[in-house]
Amino acid sequence: MPVTPCAELLSSAFATGRALPAFNVITLEHAQAVVAAAEATGAPVVLQVSQNAVAHHGGRLGPLAAALTALADGSPARLALHLDHVKDPELLRAAPAAGFGSVMFDASRLPYDENVKATAEAVRFGRAHGLLVESELGRIGGKAGEAVDAHAPGARTDPAEAAAYAAATGVDALAVAVGSTHAMTRRTATLDHGLIRRLAAATGVPLVLHGSSGVPDEELRRAVAAGMTKINIGTALNAALTGAIRAELARAPRAVDPRPYLAAGREAVRAEAERLIAVLR
Repeated sequence: MPVTPCAELLSSAFATGRALPAFNVITLEHAQAVVAAAEATGAPVVLQVSQNAVAHHGGRLGPLAAALTALADGSPARLALHLDHVKDPELLRAAPAAGFGSVMFDASRLPYDENVKATAEAVRFGRAHGLLVESELGRIGGKAGEAVDAHAPGARTDPAEAAAYAAATGVDALAVAVGSTHAMTRRTATLDHGLIRRLAAATGVPLVLHGSSGVPDEELRRAVAAGMTKINIGTALNAALTGAIRAELARAPRAVDPRPYLAAGREAVRAEAERLIAVLR
């Protein structure tokens, strides 16, 4: 079916207190696997492309968007397209024409006042062009050059500041720092569920959990029950893909045809995405 607006999926999940799984995809195999998982489970899913993924593909958003749109058009699953961790205003402006219904505009490294100003400008652009805009407040860390301790004083998102920020920017969804970190390869994060409840009550907008790959299953379930709506997952898929490729190349070290190991990687990503969807339902 045609791409479903992320706003439609997010508002439905928010209204019913359910989780909306959002998977970061880098390769065609990632995307095919996530679509297959959505079809197998019947769950609505967000396909996310980060600014870093766009850079990996030569900075060209169009071919990525065309591939994801074609996958959605050929699938019975409800799939939304989301542009993730956008810092470049030019990439933000390219999103609507490329078919993305939502953007995470990331000004989180800026001082609070500058974050508010930049995000409010992104929201104004979004309103004018039919884009849902997500942003980040707090210090989630884990990206290149971000050595942030998720448990350090001041790293967590403050509910009063979050309420003021949501009101000042008009943002549609808010990624918050509650104990997870981007790019975790071990599932050892402990979330502050009381803080999640306070943030949900204070902001009145859907909350987004970044760094979910490092969060154990039961912690994810508790986070959703406490008020988290959109659950971003990327590193867990990368680990599944890479692990399967390593195993296939070890099994056939002289092989040169990439199709067998890419197929193995795709199947591993499908299985992990399907498992995580089941955890969040």
